[in-house]
Amino acid sequence: MAEKVQEVVHPGNEIPGAPGPVAPLVDEPTEPAGPLPPKTDQRGPESYSPTGQETGAPGDRVAQSGEFLTTAQGARLYDTDHSLKAGPRGPVLLQDHHLREKITHFDHERIPERVVHARGAAAHGVFQGYGTAAGISKAAFLGKDVQTPVFVRFSTVLGSRGSADTVRDTRGFATKFYTTQGVFDLVGNNIPVFFIQDAIKFPDVIHAGKPHPDREIPQAQSAHDTFWDFVTLHTEATHHTLWNMSDRGIPRSYRMMEGFGVHTFRLVNADGATTLVKFHWKPKLGVHSLVWEEAQITAGMDPDFHRRDLADAIEAGAYPQWELGVQTFPDTEDQTFEGIDLLDPTKIVPEELAPVQPIGLLTLNANPSNYFAETEQVAFHVGHLVPGIDVTDDPLLQGRLFSYLDTQISRLGGPNFGQLPVNRTHAPVNDMLRDGMHQTAVHSGAAPYRPNSLDGGCPFLAGADDGAYIEVPALVPAGRKVREAPASFDDHFSQARLFWLSMTPTEREHIIGAYTFELNKCYETAVKERALTVLANIDTHLCARVATGLGLPAPEPTVALNDPQPSPALSQLGGAWPTDGRIVGIVTAGDQDLTGVRSVRQAVLDADMVPLVIAPTGGVLDQDGDPVTVQRTFATARSTEFDAILLAGAPAPGADASGARDAKADDIAAAVSGIDPRVLLLVNEAYRHGKALGAWADGADVLATAGISSEAPGVVTADTGDAALERLTELMGHHRAWDRFSPAV
Repeated sequence: MAEKVQEVVHPGNEIPGAPGPVAPLVDEPTEPAGPLPPKTDQRGPESYSPTGQETGAPGDRVAQSGEFLTTAQGARLYDTDHSLKAGPRGPVLLQDHHLREKITHFDHERIPERVVHARGAAAHGVFQGYGTAAGISKAAFLGKDVQTPVFVRFSTVLGSRGSADTVRDTRGFATKFYTTQGVFDLVGNNIPVFFIQDAIKFPDVIHAGKPHPDREIPQAQSAHDTFWDFVTLHTEATHHTLWNMSDRGIPRSYRMMEGFGVHTFRLVNADGATTLVKFHWKPKLGVHSLVWEEAQITAGMDPDFHRRDLADAIEAGAYPQWELGVQTFPDTEDQTFEGIDLLDPTKIVPEELAPVQPIGLLTLNANPSNYFAETEQVAFHVGHLVPGIDVTDDPLLQGRLFSYLDTQISRLGGPNFGQLPVNRTHAPVNDMLRDGMHQTAVHSGAAPYRPNSLDGGCPFLAGADDGAYIEVPALVPAGRKVREAPASFDDHFSQARLFWLSMTPTEREHIIGAYTFELNKCYETAVKERALTVLANIDTHLCARVATGLGLPAPEPTVALNDPQPSPALSQLGGAWPTDGRIVGIVTAGDQDLTGVRSVRQAVLDADMVPLVIAPTGGVLDQDGDPVTVQRTFATARSTEFDAILLAGAPAPGADASGARDAKADDIAAAVSGIDPRVLLLVNEAYRHGKALGAWADGADVLATAGISSEAPGVVTADTGDAALERLTELMGHHRAWDRFSPAV
C-alpha cells in the first residue's frame, strides 16, 4: 500500500521558506487526496462578490477542489503527459482539446463584439433527462429525471449587436449545460446544415456574408454581391442557402424555432459501445416563421422583436420548451447511413429514415438580470464535452474545436473566461492552469504540475471508474497527408432538391420570392446568371420563376436531377400547436361593449396568451367602473406585433387620425369610411400576412369596410367576443390561414 503524506507541519517554521505546509515524502504520492491547506502565514482575500457584497464564503471556496486532475470545465483527466496522436508514432491530432486548453492557457498566462452571432438574446432554464438515452450515452445529465441548470443563447449570424432581429439569416441556438461532470456546450443553429464542408473556409463565407469592406453595407443581410458570389462559386453552400431562402430564414419567434447540432457526434455508453448521433431541438409550440413583408415592417417598428418576445413570454409565465432528441446511426467504419455521409455537414438524414428520439426536456424559466454579464459574456465551445459525448472527424467540427477557444481568448481578454460567473462550471475544478488576465480564483499550493510531491501529489489522475473523460479510441484512417475531401462530399444538389420537393406550394412561393428579391439586390449580372445555374440544378420550375423575376433567361441544368422521396418533416405547414404566449390584439372604440372586452381579455389570459387592448388613446377605459387599461393606441399599434386581431367595435377616426401627424392615417379614407384608417390598415396587413381575424358586434363593419369577407379563410364573426375568441384560438394553432396564399401560376 502506498505511503500516505506525513501529517507533520513544519515545526514552528523556524526557518522561513518552506514551500508548503507539510513536509513531502521521497516517493511520489499515489493515494488520491484533496488539496493541502495553505500555510499558517497565508490567507486569501475576504470573500466578496464582484459587486462588493460580502459572501461569507470560506477562503478555500475560491481555490481548486477535488483530488483528481480536471479540465478547466471540471471533466476528470486520465493522462496529461501525452498528446492525443494517431498511434504512438503518429501525428498529434487537432481534436486534442486538453492539449489545446493546456497550451493555450499557458501561452496567455501573462496578460470585443463577436465576429459572428453578435446579436443575441438568452435565458436561464433547466434540462430534465428522460433516461431514454441510457443505452447510448453514459452522460449523467441524460439520466432519468436528472435536472441540470442551463443557459441558452439565441442569435443571428451576420449582423452587428445593433442590427434588427427579424432579418433573413441563420440563427444560433447554443445551450450551456452545467452538469455534475463539467460543462457541456451544444452549439448549434436553427438550420441542420452549414454552408461549407471544411472549417478552413469559414473565414471566407463570413467575409462574403458580412457588409462590403469598403462601405460597411449592407448590414445583417445576404442580399448583396459578395454573398452570392461566394455561394454560387462554392456550390456546397447550395443546401444551406436554400434553407435560408425558405421561411426558416425568418423565424416567428425563438420559442418557435428548431435547433440542430449540425454535426454528427459520437456517444459512448457505460459499456464503452458507441453510437453516432445528430442532435435536434424540437419546440413544443411548433416551428413557425414570419412572412417577408411582416419581417420587413417589424425590423422598422420593433428591431428587438425576437428578444422582446422571448423575455415577455418568460415574464408572463409562458415558459418556452423544447425536447432534445437524437437521430441514431450505427458507428460503422465508413460512417455513412443509407448512402449519406455522416461527416458531411451540408447533409441531413431525413427523419423518415432515422426518426428523432426524445431524450430530455428543456424549459427556459428565467431572464438574465444583466445583459452584458450573462448574455454577452457567455462563452460557448464545442470542445466542452462530458463523459459519454465525443466528437467525430467532421472537418467543420474539427476546425470549430480550435476556433471557439481561440475566439474566447480574444473576445474576453484572456484564457480565464471560464471563471466569469455565467461560464463557471458546477463541477469541482483542479486544473493546474495559473495566472493570466482576469484570474479570479485564488490558487493554493506550491506545485501546479504533475507529478509532484510538494502538494502531496494532488491533483491525481482519474480512471474510468472515477468518471474521467476518455476519448473514444476510434480508428484513424491511414493514408498520405492531403488537402482533399472525400468523393461523397461532391454531391452538392441532391439534398437541396430533396428540401425543395418537400415544401408545400405556399412555401415554394416564399422561396421563389426570397431568391428573386435577394438576387435583384445584386449589382453584377454575372453573379445572377451563375446563381440561376445553381437553381437549375435544384429544380427547373424554381429556376424559371426566379429567372423571370430577374429578367434573365433560365439556363439548363448541368447535372442530372434526381427524384428523392419528399420528407414531410422538412415542411413547417400542416400541424396544429399550443397557443401559449400568443399575442391577441383587441380593438375597441373606447366605449363599445367594454363588458365584452373585459370578458375576452380575461379569457385570453386564462388560455395562457397575452391580450393587448388597442384604443384611440392611451390610459384607462371606464375609470369609474371596472377599469380596462389600454396597452396600444391606433398610432402605436402595428399588425406585426399580433398573432390575431379581435374587433370589438368600429372606431371612428381618432383626434390624431391625420396624415400630418401619423403617416398611417389616410385623411380621405377616414372621411369616406367613417372608420379610423389605422384600424383598417391594421386588419388589412394582418389579413395579407395570413393572421386570424375575428369580430363581434360592430366589429364586423370594419371587416366589410376593409373589403374582407367574413367567409374568407381565417376570418370569424360571432355574436359575442368569447365565441369569436374560441374559434380564433383554434385558427392560431395553425399559425396562419395558409389558404389565403394562392401559389402563382
